[in-house]
Amino acid sequence: MTVTPGSAGWYLRRLSRMGPREVGGRVGDTVRRRRWRSARPAAPSVTGARFTAVLPAGTVAAVAPDAAKRLVAEADRLLAGHVEYFGVRRDDLVDPDWCFDPKTGRRAPGGYAFDVPYRDEEAVGDIKQIWEPSRHQYLTVLAAAYAVTGDERYAERVAEHLRSWWASNAPLRGVHWVSGIELGIRLLSWVWIRRLLDGWPGAAALFEDNPAALEQIWHHQRWLAAFPSRGSSANNHVVAEAAGQLAAACAFGWFPESARWRHDALRSLERHLRGNTFLSGLNRELATEYHGLVLELGLAAVAEADAAGVPVPTTVRLVLLRMTDALAAVVDDRLRPPRQGDADDGHGLVVDGAGTDRWGSLLATGEAVFGSLPWWPAVTGTDVRTPLLAALVRPYGKDGAGRAVTRPERRPAHFADAGLTVLRGPGGIWCRCDGGPHGFLSIAAHAHADALSVEVRHDGVDVLADPGTYCYHGQPVWRGYFRSTLGHNTLELDGADQSVSGGPFLWTRQARTRVLAVDTSDETVSRWCAEHDGYGDSVHRRRVELTAASRELRVVDEVRGPRRSVRLAFHLGPAIAADLTGSRAALTWTRDGEERSAVLDLPGGLSWRAHRGETDPPLGWYSPGFGRKEPATTLVGTGVTDGVREFTTVLGFRG
Repeated sequence: MTVTPGSAGWYLRRLSRMGPREVGGRVGDTVRRRRWRSARPAAPSVTGARFTAVLPAGTVAAVAPDAAKRLVAEADRLLAGHVEYFGVRRDDLVDPDWCFDPKTGRRAPGGYAFDVPYRDEEAVGDIKQIWEPSRHQYLTVLAAAYAVTGDERYAERVAEHLRSWWASNAPLRGVHWVSGIELGIRLLSWVWIRRLLDGWPGAAALFEDNPAALEQIWHHQRWLAAFPSRGSSANNHVVAEAAGQLAAACAFGWFPESARWRHDALRSLERHLRGNTFLSGLNRELATEYHGLVLELGLAAVAEADAAGVPVPTTVRLVLLRMTDALAAVVDDRLRPPRQGDADDGHGLVVDGAGTDRWGSLLATGEAVFGSLPWWPAVTGTDVRTPLLAALVRPYGKDGAGRAVTRPERRPAHFADAGLTVLRGPGGIWCRCDGGPHGFLSIAAHAHADALSVEVRHDGVDVLADPGTYCYHGQPVWRGYFRSTLGHNTLELDGADQSVSGGPFLWTRQARTRVLAVDTSDETVSRWCAEHDGYGDSVHRRRVELTAASRELRVVDEVRGPRRSVRLAFHLGPAIAADLTGSRAALTWTRDGEERSAVLDLPGGLSWRAHRGETDPPLGWYSPGFGRKEPATTLVGTGVTDGVREFTTVLGFRG
């Protein structure tokens, strides 16, 4: 059953996942929103404000030439008005309409912000398409291009668009004042825009000497102080809110409330970074792109505190260090992390051009701030962001008592608290096994019904792929497919998901998974075994074994329980061609001009069929990024189980 966000059923399900404290906080928020409708105060008068959070001398000169070249090429495209957001190409960025969605052709209504039905695509349009330009991360790219080149065209375009946005989006009016994560990221962008434009003669007139800018900065921070994400919603959103608030209160500390905002934001950041992160360093949402987003936000927030001389709790740096080490541990040989859970292409700070590797950039920044470890993968690419952040962030290698921080001596393969295990074999064989919690907090907003799924790559190429996310709002059938059990490399019983959805960001029942055995100590054979209870009186247990000598991955699915129908799915990456004959599939692909191949021997007790690009219902798709999808082959075996039954799949790499 599809439950529409904003409907009575959705509200009841959402309310059922809240505790008393959260309910009380949200009641207070509702009262405050009603009061603010007719009582919007004026921002305090500010005189003599000066921006001092500048980059140290010589920082921009440290940007590698090839990174600068990519940056300028991107800035020139933006200057010409060209941009692509979530698969939609736009040519209107010379003079943007801040409330227009080019995907649907709709324009978001104005009025009091909290009256805007932003979840309703029929009334507003695709909210992600509307919000993304107003994060102003394309303006940080233009500002960075100015810093690198000194070309005032970039600075003038930034100033023109900021003045346009401020004039078109008065405080508390319209769709851009609805969501705290948008306000937080926008503040972070403004801080960096001001920093990167510091050599431009018009920078002060655009920001600290501009009443419109001061009003906007103050109202953004007042909003964030009043409406923090709460309880079951305190995921990556609250980190973005705290990071943006802290950045603005440090760099734009011109208001009577700045010290309080700074203190409260730093306390919130410390609390929620810890709350959002396992002790192993992996993000608790178990959605890899949000691991990257939170890490970017945390590093950017610490940079602002360090630049302002604001003491940062040691725990904040320790969490960011653990997150960086965890990222280094889970990426494949091409620096690609798992494609686990939701992904919406969200970034915390963007100052780089197209073609810059996000994960390589994060590891490069981690190396500059924390130092790399001997087992870390090599990062060969360059980026703009690393030298900028590293110039502000204080290096960290000791705890609060001055002792060296303990870090993994060898590359971790099993993260017990997150239930994530990576098996590795020769020739770049990489296999992620999912035996962790369903998701984070009571609603597990960004989780997928993917318990016991595997994801397999060969030299960075998706062979058995996680299909991705594709969409959030407006397309419930596609949203349901991409986060379904059938939409992952795992086993489905009686046509039902392992966990029960109550809406596009809500799960009302969550499968519980436990890892039974892991052994990655033997370089010749590594093993993993786990089971989950998502099917009631039936238990699904999976064993995975990777043998190095034969370059062979064996997956054994065991089902115990009453007679039920079964579907076992294996999603191939978009580069993989498959020739299915009976229960054997010959797989071929090309990597760096070389032909590669593998054989997938599927359980003979099931009836196998290949699906590709089907729409009714969806099956056989891969989403390379948010808003984009392409056909890919999915192999589905159907049959029945009764009592105890095993299904064995063997993937053997040949070339």
